[in-house]
Amino acid sequence: MTFALPELPYARDALEPHMSRETFEFHYGKHHKAYVDMANKLIVGTEFEDATLEDVITKSSGKLFNNVAQIWNHTFFWNCLTPNQTLPGKKLTDALVKTFGGIEDFKKLFTEAAIGTFGSGWAWLVKKPDGTIAITSTQGAGNPMTSGDVPLLTCDVWEHAYYIDYRNARPSYLEHFWSLVNWEFVEKNLG
Repeated sequence: MTFALPELPYARDALEPHMSRETFEFHYGKHHKAYVDMANKLIVGTEFEDATLEDVITKSSGKLFNNVAQIWNHTFFWNCLTPNQTLPGKKLTDALVKTFGGIEDFKKLFTEAAIGTFGSGWAWLVKKPDGTIAITSTQGAGNPMTSGDVPLLTCDVWEHAYYIDYRNARPSYLEHFWSLVNWEFVEKNLG
């Protein structure tokens, strides 16, 4: 299987002023594309040549894992964002209230996890195998599917996700992130 750089679900300037077109030129147009290109080189001649991204993520390691996980993580991240402000639906709101006490409490804890992720990585809202939800973070290309969790929402905290717009101010990036969350997508992932 040859992996392709997926189309963005909106124009590259659609998330301004929170995320600039320039950020997308680099983050999507260069970083995400580089993961696709490298994964396509690395997969040739392996047992994963005809596998889906998800299968490669859950069964591979090393450079191949890093590149395919970054393809999946970025594609998922783009879909977690929208230029059209949405609100959490009832099912998601009920889950957030039950687990975290409320939507604002969840945002605070998720923000803390994202800001507190050391170095490069991802903050996640996941559904655990038992059906509960939780906040977690992963280093590098880490993906919660490797632990059997279902990703619901993610925030990319690699510096290339925010450095053009926010320099080294990850907390400012997270403040703006909440203006872009596609809650309908998150709720759909909850099932």
